[in-house]
Amino acid sequence: MYMFTTRGIFIYGIIAISIISASAFVLLAKASIAVGDSGERKIVIWKEGVPEARKLALMEKHGRRVKDLPLVHGSVVTVANAAEIDALRNVPEVVSIESDPIAYVAVRTERDVYGRGDVRTNARSGGSNTATPQVLPWGVDKIDAELIWPSGNTANPIKVGVIDTGISATHPDLSANIKGGVNTITPRKSWNDDNGHGSHVAGIIAAVNNTQGVIGVAPAADLYAIKVLNAKGSGYYSDIIEGIQWAINNNIQVINMSLGGSADYQPLHDAIVAAHTMGIVVVAAAGNSSGAVLYPAAYPEVVAVSATDSSNTVAPWSSNGPEVDVAAPGVSIYSTYKGTGYATLSGTSMATPHVVGASALLLNTAVGAHDTNANGRWDPSEVRTQLQSTAADLGSNGFDNFYGWGLVSAYAAVQ
Repeated sequence: MYMFTTRGIFIYGIIAISIISASAFVLLAKASIAVGDSGERKIVIWKEGVPEARKLALMEKHGRRVKDLPLVHGSVVTVANAAEIDALRNVPEVVSIESDPIAYVAVRTERDVYGRGDVRTNARSGGSNTATPQVLPWGVDKIDAELIWPSGNTANPIKVGVIDTGISATHPDLSANIKGGVNTITPRKSWNDDNGHGSHVAGIIAAVNNTQGVIGVAPAADLYAIKVLNAKGSGYYSDIIEGIQWAINNNIQVINMSLGGSADYQPLHDAIVAAHTMGIVVVAAAGNSSGAVLYPAAYPEVVAVSATDSSNTVAPWSSNGPEVDVAAPGVSIYSTYKGTGYATLSGTSMATPHVVGASALLLNTAVGAHDTNANGRWDPSEVRTQLQSTAADLGSNGFDNFYGWGLVSAYAAVQ
């Protein structure tokens, strides 16, 4: 599983278990930590109604509290040894003690598809910083998003959360649309992107319509940077869960999750269910392993996205299975990067924001006859159905495990 940039180096997550592709970047479920390792990080799931003072007292007695995860009735703690784990597990107020896996980013390089030479993106550079006349990326064109804009629908003011490595706060193609954010890794620090992946995703969704660089699918959507991965592209599942909590608390309407892992992790699923119940459209990358669809994309509440190239052929590395809902452009996608840079990347990480942008445009239209529950607004299930029913059929007739219901069409979806 891999992600492409221009020409450069490979960055691999170093881990002793099989690497699980997540999207353009890889989320790797860390091998289970041996009980007794010093500073082992756990998620304690509490019974409902346990007083906060009681929780804090138990955590101080048997470990060290890191943060609370009210969305899943949990707390993150570090424990020093097996005795502390056993002591907590035997407390009547505790439902379960879960691991807190780690996410990693893996990057591969590729030549700039637009023929401008080397973009030279890697963990140490900000991509190509040369200001160039604005181009319409092939992926945006492929899903016909530009045909919607003349009607006045540019997704303003739909609120989009990018759960990723942050978003570049200073990028001229992004800054006007960024309305806020959070760093769940270290809340006192900035949500600014120090990796590049999140900025690339954000540009596909909502790069500004100006005179330079690129333009996004929904060029006036409000972007919110939900930083859950650090500069090295790693972070805990608990930080992702906290990011989902932040999205709910801040009335985000659609979230982009260009990440995934192989494990059906119950606290993560609980967080996804909560977001779905609150009316948030959750879109996630199917994965880049050419194998089974990863989580959270595999959850029924999530719109799962596979990746296609410019000839409408599914990428050979794109994960597949009955969970795939739609396909979207994900090969050699030119977009914004960290700092003021631009880069060409490939992966289901790049396909996912195309669908998020299309969802934002759809959410900015009247629900009309699609309002199956007559509540006067688009619900996540209605958005999913509309994206599926208006997609261009590819592969086998009707649904298939590689393209889902077909290539997403932003223009067809809003009609």
